Amino acid sequence: MPTQRGQTERDLDVISIGRSSVDLYGEQVGGRLEDMQSFAKYVGGCPTNIAVGTSRLGLRSALLTRVGDEHMGRFIREQLIREGVDTSSVITDPERLTALVILGIRDRKTFPLIFYRENCADMAICEEDVREDFIASAKAVVVSGTHFSTPTTEAAMRKAMRLARDNGTKVVFDIDYRPVLWKLTGHGLGEERFVADGGVTALLQTILPGCDLIVGTEEEFHIAGGSTDTLAALRRVRELTGAVLVCKRGPMGCVVFPGAIPDSLEQGIRGPGFPVEVYNVLGAGDAFMSGFLRGWLRGHPLEECCAFANACGAFAVSRHGCAPAIPTWTELSCFLANGSPTPRLREDARLSHIHWATTRRRDWPEVMAFAIDHRAQLEAMAARLGADPARIAAFKLLALQAARQACAGRDGFGMLLDGTHGQDALDALTGTGAWIGRPVELPGSRPLRFEGGPDIAVTIREWPAEHVVKCLAFYHPDDEEALRSEQEHRIQTLFAACRATGHELLLEIIPPRGMPTADDTISRALERFYGLGVYPDWWKLPSPTSQGAWNSIAGTIDRHDPLCRGVLILGLDAPEEELKAGLALAARQPVCKGFAVGRTLFGSAAEAWLAGSIDDAAAVAAMEAAYGRLIAFWQERRSRHGGIAA
Repeated sequence: MPTQRGQTERDLDVISIGRSSVDLYGEQVGGRLEDMQSFAKYVGGCPTNIAVGTSRLGLRSALLTRVGDEHMGRFIREQLIREGVDTSSVITDPERLTALVILGIRDRKTFPLIFYRENCADMAICEEDVREDFIASAKAVVVSGTHFSTPTTEAAMRKAMRLARDNGTKVVFDIDYRPVLWKLTGHGLGEERFVADGGVTALLQTILPGCDLIVGTEEEFHIAGGSTDTLAALRRVRELTGAVLVCKRGPMGCVVFPGAIPDSLEQGIRGPGFPVEVYNVLGAGDAFMSGFLRGWLRGHPLEECCAFANACGAFAVSRHGCAPAIPTWTELSCFLANGSPTPRLREDARLSHIHWATTRRRDWPEVMAFAIDHRAQLEAMAARLGADPARIAAFKLLALQAARQACAGRDGFGMLLDGTHGQDALDALTGTGAWIGRPVELPGSRPLRFEGGPDIAVTIREWPAEHVVKCLAFYHPDDEEALRSEQEHRIQTLFAACRATGHELLLEIIPPRGMPTADDTISRALERFYGLGVYPDWWKLPSPTSQGAWNSIAGTIDRHDPLCRGVLILGLDAPEEELKAGLALAARQPVCKGFAVGRTLFGSAAEAWLAGSIDDAAAVAAMEAAYGRLIAFWQERRSRHGGIAA
């Protein structure tokens, strides 16, 4: 018998085992699947959702599953990594495809879905995939009902349970009953939640004795207990196991039975309910389980576990998607402390912002961006020099080459690139892990106009999610009212479009030439936008020349949005030494995360290259040297102040 490990020594809190799929969610809410025109792509599958949810809630989570050796399998793995989930036991299956689920929201009671799981990767999990050292490293493992539906996966699940018991690891059973996955319904009845079947009941009842916590809906306890009378089913389950039983009851919350089953469900342990509008019940149970485990594995009273679970379920039924709907611990804590003014949680601006800001694609503690999104300036330069404007695209590829060489794999490498002349460079950089900003403004426009047309959502909907939407506004808080209002309205529209399409927003504010500025000019502009409900992920600002101006900016951001990524300093074609003077002060500011500088780095090289006085290699060398000097200067000054980018 292996030596049992103490719970406090575990590397992980929880391991989920089983289903891992890509959910393709219809975006036309209220429509039939037959009529869907577009789909949002999320990770899915009960254990995968639980792994994501528990990680978001602060637990150390891992997933044991299989994915295909293709794009969807890589998507799942990459998304799990972004969510902080341990993927050391996410196995790539070279022979099978990743499972897919196509689903939609027809109305508040109808959620059509189709499982594409014939011989899929996660149903190939076998005993060899379940390692004792991995199971022993966790406080608990979660097994789910679907993976007891075939002999091979059943053997793997039973091995995981056996190893858990041998090593003092708790066993959590999510009944997770999907009749279609037990081949009890046709393919088109994926949303069917209950079909009585004696064979399934008999099998599930062999699982129950080895569990410490069992979670299911009333219908799921019906199949486990072999009765459609909930109390009778629970009593039968209790005869077979001493586990804590958690019965989910939809809008009525849940009820927990740590011991004998009483005469009424209402006599069990309950937590507070959270009345919300039901928008989408799919994935609510996985969110619920995540919340319950957050409390249970941290030793909270069962009433608090119920509160966490019910609140997480409330978030899930209020949003589109399964795993993406689960709240983070920051968001959940805010909700439990303050509630919400609306039962439609997806419309609560405060909670939606916290959700967005605490689930961004990745952290960027520092960004050192080479900005060459310039269109009008390079077009004017080419016209003045008599150069073919078609050459601008080739020059931007040279800038990309120079920037890559200067950064040499450093964290924080980024570029600002446009789709007008920089599309080839954009295509080459996208997907490489670099920070990428992309402009939307019509160059030089005041009042602000969008380059792709008046409906900015249509424009950016086609962009990769990793592209940060950059918008330059020549804006002053003391602008004439009609002009200020028009610009603010467009930026509000842009902010809403970015959130709807899942893009971060970098808002660049430059006071127009000729208007007076003071230490508080920029901070007043920021204050104005925050007051309008605009919360950019990034601010791009001229370099403040005084500590007082920096204090004003930092204080404004901290008051309104402490989850803001921070400020990037722009260059405004300043000479290198002048730019460095501003960066020296910026490097002292925790709110400043780096820079996005352009013409200072490429201006002279572009002039000479377009004029034909230097070749490609010389242009690359000049830009690489200029960018390298700026990076070295920034990092040296930053290090003097303790690397305060975090």
